[in-house]
Parts: sequence; structure tokens; C-alpha cells
Amino acid sequence: MEKCTVREIAAWSGGEIFGDDTLTVGGITTDSRSGGDDALFIALKGERFDGNAFAEDFLRRGTAVMTERRAEPPPGKAVIVVDDTRKALRDAARRYRERFEIPVVGVTGSVGKTSTKDMIASVLSRKFNTLKTQGNFNNEIGLPLTVFNLTREHQCAVLEMGMNRVGEISRLTAIARPAAAVITNIGTAHIGNLGSRRNILKAKLEILEKLEPGGIVALNGDDKMLYALKGRLPHRVIYYGIDNLKADVVATDLVLGNDKSKFKTEVNGETRAFEINAVGQHHIYNALAAIIIGLYYNVQDVAGGVAAFTAGGMRQNIIKIGGVTLIEDCYNASAASMEAALKVLSQLSGANRAVAVLGDILEQGAYAEKTHRQVGAAVAAFEIGQLVTVGKDARYIADEARQRGVSNIVSFDGNAEAARYLEQEVRQGDTVLCKASRGMRFEEISAALQASLCPQNPCDGKE
Repeated sequence: MEKCTVREIAAWSGGEIFGDDTLTVGGITTDSRSGGDDALFIALKGERFDGNAFAEDFLRRGTAVMTERRAEPPPGKAVIVVDDTRKALRDAARRYRERFEIPVVGVTGSVGKTSTKDMIASVLSRKFNTLKTQGNFNNEIGLPLTVFNLTREHQCAVLEMGMNRVGEISRLTAIARPAAAVITNIGTAHIGNLGSRRNILKAKLEILEKLEPGGIVALNGDDKMLYALKGRLPHRVIYYGIDNLKADVVATDLVLGNDKSKFKTEVNGETRAFEINAVGQHHIYNALAAIIIGLYYNVQDVAGGVAAFTAGGMRQNIIKIGGVTLIEDCYNASAASMEAALKVLSQLSGANRAVAVLGDILEQGAYAEKTHRQVGAAVAAFEIGQLVTVGKDARYIADEARQRGVSNIVSFDGNAEAARYLEQEVRQGDTVLCKASRGMRFEEISAALQASLCPQNPCDGKE
């Protein structure tokens, strides 16, 4: 973060200052336990916590706090009082962003936005000093905090934008002001809150509201809802795809190996080969979006940037432990991402047994049964040998798979039961997939299984 005065931040957020308004802030935190001596703590309120209660304690160490409660700071400290700290955080980040005349790439979508963001950043980093969203800090707290990480050294930024309600991406794009935007697909994530895929599409399109004039939009041409927008958007739109041969950028000659994915596509009139150090066709979509953005910003070594991509933690980490292959994909889930993961499981297992450990897809509302049955159908289609489900809604996965001929199925209410079962059931040669929504904490199952497979020493077989 570039240094700002307390007076500046108060003006940006509409706050009233108590104490020393000449102080300089060199960092922003929403965690009262972190931040340096020159940090500003923004006291946020949540369902289970109230950061305002920690403001006074933070001032013993930090420079200033932003709070919704009037307080008298000790000498040499400052308090900024605002009506709503969440809104104040967004407003301050929006004004801070205005300091930097650099291109920003905004990425959203129902599935794959984090991996696509990371792939784009990997490509742009071949030419620019690039800031990117860490993990999936993509909401109305995470994105502003990412923006505050901008410094004069950065030449561009790639910002992920998530949402679970209409209007959220609108507020995020007002902060980010992207020059280019990518929408990966329109799925059913958060459909319980939004009511329909059409509403999800409407919410995702909010990313275009503050798109800079002359900017580009990269859309997945294999997504029927996105392709239906062809010719209807007031932007320069570039479609990418695999199945839709009418897309502007099409991947051909796909080779989906057990440790890499390869494909070819046309670049500036010439067919070029690309290689990804990750498995699965879904990563090829990510790469196509990254290629479009890289070429738009005249990156010469686009192929090198694609090849340098690595998946983030708990996102399809492939771990080999003796004769067992574990696919740890516990970060999040939707019907589409589960289908993609099952495809990878089927591919990696080959002639050996494939074991799918699947949990609830959260925030599906009235669509919960339909969504989980869709996954159950995929389990049968990919001929998965053993299905283990965890959670209430995941039993629909089991029921649908059973109706479609899958016989080796067990279901559990919690992670501990499933982990104990797997410790006894998994055998040499198996390929095991662990996948569920983040709230299911499936990393607990993965960790327990790894510990049982190598009890003497910590496992270290990540590829």
C-alpha cells in the first residue's frame, strides 16, 4: 500500500476524525490481530463478531481505527467514525484505486474464476509487474483489501469478482474499474439466492458497468447463455471455446494427459501449441481466456505464462501416496465443477478403481435436489467404481447414481465417519477424489486419508 494520511482516508469514506488527523497510514487490515504499527484497522461487523469491540485494543499498537462508535483515541492516534464500515471500506478503496492509471482485468463466472484469474495473472506477469487477488478474496471485503495492496511498482492487476446476490458485482466493478473483463460461464452457484440462471447472468454482467471505453470482454462461447449475447453487448467481445467452432478463439487437438493438458489454437493467423501443468479440459478454457487477455496486452511469451500456471491450494491438487492417487479439490463446488472433477477422476484412474468422495453443494435452495441429482448422473456416466457421499443433500447424488446402475455406494452424515470408512476402504491402485462446497470442510477427510496412508512421515507427493 502507498502511504495515505488519515485525513485522506476520512475524506474518501465520509468519516469524522477524532485525534491526530496528520498521521500517515501504511497498511489496511480488518483483523485486529494483524497489521504493522502504521496500520489502520477497519472494524467490520459480521453475524458472529463485531470488530468495533476490538478498536480500542488495536490502538495500543496501530496508528488508527475506522469504527462505527465514537471514541477518544490516546495521544498520537486517530479514530475515524463512519456510519457503515463496510461501505466506508469500499468507498475508500474506490478512491485509492483512482491513484493508479494501470489496466485492471476483472474476472467473474460461476465456475473456474479463481483458476482463470491465476492463469491470466501468470500470462500478464511475463511482461508486467502484476497484482492479483489472493485466493478467492473476491467479495466486498476481499476485493477492496486487494486494491489497497496496489503500489507504484504495479503495472496491472487481475481482480476476481464473486457474488451471491444481485448488485454485489456492481459495487465491486465500481471499485476496480476494469479495462478488460472475463466471464467464465453461467452455472447454478448461489442459485438458491438468485432464483434462476437468468438472474445469475444478469448479476455477472454487472462486471461490464464500469468497463473502460475501448476495453474488451472475453466470454466462454461454449456457454449457451453467454453465446446468446453475441451482437447484443456494446463492447468488443471475443468468444473462446472448444466445442463451439464459431467462437473467435477455438482450442483444437486436445491431449488430456495424467499430469498435463495440451492443445493448439490460432494466434495471429498461426497455429500454436500450448501446454498446461494441470489436468482436465476445464483448464483449457482458463488458458484460452488468458491467451486472449495476454494478446490484447501484447505479451510476447503467452505460452510461457500458460505453462507457468499452478493451481491454488485445495484446488485439484494431485497427491500420490505410494500406490494411491488423491485428487484434493476441497475449495468449492458446483454441479459443473463436480462434473469436471469426475471427468478428471475417470481420466486419471484408467483401468484402476475410481473413488468419488462427494459432499453437499451449498446455497442451492429449491434447486438442491436437481443440482445434486445432476452430479449423481455424472457419477454413473463416468463409470465411477465407488461413491462415498457426505451430507444431507449429497444423498441425492447417491440416490441418482444408484438408480443409474452404480452399486458400490455408501453415505455418511459427517466427515469423521467418512474418513474412518476411507481409511479402511482405500487400497493400492485407487484414485480418490474429495470434492464439496467449502463449508463442508472436506480438507478434513483429505488430511485424515493422507495420514492413514503414510502414518510414519508427513506425505509429500504433490504434483
